[in-house]
Amino acid sequence: MGIFDKLRNELIDIIEWVDDSRHSIAWRFPRYQNEIKNGAQLIVRPGQVAVFVLNGQLADSFEPGHYTLKTDNLPILSTIAGWKYGFNSPFKAEVYFVSTKQITDLKWGTPNPIMLRDADFGPIRLRAFGTYTMKAVDPKALLKELIGTDSRFEVDEINELLRAIVASAFADLIGASKISALDLAANYRNLSEQLRKMVVERVDDEYGLDIPQLYIVNVSLPEEVEKALDARSSMGVIGDMNKYQQFQMGKAMTIAAENPGGGASEGMGLGMGFAMANRMAQGVQPAAGGAAPPPLPGQEMWHVAMNGQSEGPYDGPQLLAGIRGGKVTAQTLVWSPAIGNWTPAGQVPALAGAFAAAPPPLPPQ
Repeated sequence: MGIFDKLRNELIDIIEWVDDSRHSIAWRFPRYQNEIKNGAQLIVRPGQVAVFVLNGQLADSFEPGHYTLKTDNLPILSTIAGWKYGFNSPFKAEVYFVSTKQITDLKWGTPNPIMLRDADFGPIRLRAFGTYTMKAVDPKALLKELIGTDSRFEVDEINELLRAIVASAFADLIGASKISALDLAANYRNLSEQLRKMVVERVDDEYGLDIPQLYIVNVSLPEEVEKALDARSSMGVIGDMNKYQQFQMGKAMTIAAENPGGGASEGMGLGMGFAMANRMAQGVQPAAGGAAPPPLPGQEMWHVAMNGQSEGPYDGPQLLAGIRGGKVTAQTLVWSPAIGNWTPAGQVPALAGAFAAAPPPLPPQ
């Protein structure tokens, strides 16, 4: 081999991109004055496509493989450069490597709540978030529409655009689906696939991108609505709320009766219990114009005058618990439909026995 052949071989270029990042989409091969010599070696690794650009025009592209650059495999470039018989001198061109592998772990979400009309709740606001993957399928379209003359193009530069496209498509999808908010979780898989197809339609032709995977991870209601749903679920578990409130009030009064020296705090607790029962009774009043049926024997309901206000109604066991606890005295005014007037409790025959002196203890055996 002569010295000129040796020097010529030393001038042969190797054009390649060794990418160890996870979020790079494209990279421009750095060349001094963009000169590429005849016989240069082009190495395109799996998951890459190389695209030549000459004088601002997209030229030849190369799939993964090892190429020796010459006129035969640069037909478009040869036409643009006007080579009729091949080239022997260096030429100026830009080489862009575009990654075609999937870029994973990308996230999307709705920046603002989406207003919807729900079948169960009426107008509501929903938020959603999820994940998706992206890959380039048309490097030339990507270069033309997004990359331009950037020497390096990262996924962060397009992620904001893609998130906006996904959020917009989700709003269209969820509005057209007419699925109740409570049934959305059961339809995540189908909705995710429909959403993915809608997004692909918007980014494929225009940007040369594909969305191989897209998932809806969660659709959430506003915090105050979720709290209301939790309360509604709790009420469903409890069942009859009126009976539950009566049970809670009776339990509290029984505890107070077992501790008659509790002081002012217990009096406050009794008053709160009375108020609760009063609200309960108001919730079960008969409709306007209707007459309430009389109570069954032994189920007389009582109202009690406490601090100048009427509290109640209470059934017999609840009133007796208040008497035993010392909260209702013989002078406390009480009222029931049977007696018709406010009367001191000690003068009501049905209650007088509760104020009788306790019997003495049994004699020792």
